[in-house]
Amino acid sequence: MKLRSASSEDAVALARVHGWAFDSPWPPEAFSALLATPGVFALAAVDGDPVAFILMRAIAGEAEVLTLATAPDHRRKGAAKALLTAALDLAAAAGSETAFLEVAADNAAGLALYKAQGFEAAGRRAGYYARPDGMAADALVLRRTLNRAAPSGYLPPN
Repeated sequence: MKLRSASSEDAVALARVHGWAFDSPWPPEAFSALLATPGVFALAAVDGDPVAFILMRAIAGEAEVLTLATAPDHRRKGAAKALLTAALDLAAAAGSETAFLEVAADNAAGLALYKAQGFEAAGRRAGYYARPDGMAADALVLRRTLNRAAPSGYLPPN
């Protein structure tokens, strides 16, 4: 598995992976629109086609993980950790000092990943994520200070 930049040309593949990971997936048009937004960039883990990706915004000294998704058959193989690490390094290289994200309070795997990467609780949004069974899960807002340089081989986003 290899990491590479993702672009609007990958919108259909990103939407497919997003659909495997989330109850309310985003359509390809959402990815295309976001990737055309200043400060937004994406990285994909590829095994032929994208099998995981991260979409991030880095602007005005802050970074936000917009979404991170992994295909079910590629979970627990290090793709999400590698993508998050690389994206945070890129955001720091672009001048971001802090990173934020939202994660469902019932997403144990996501919470473990983010905790291991140094994120800490910054807030809670009650009932933020609708579930197919009619219930809702809280969103936890997590924060992390960025203080590492980008690794060699990565370029900051435009």
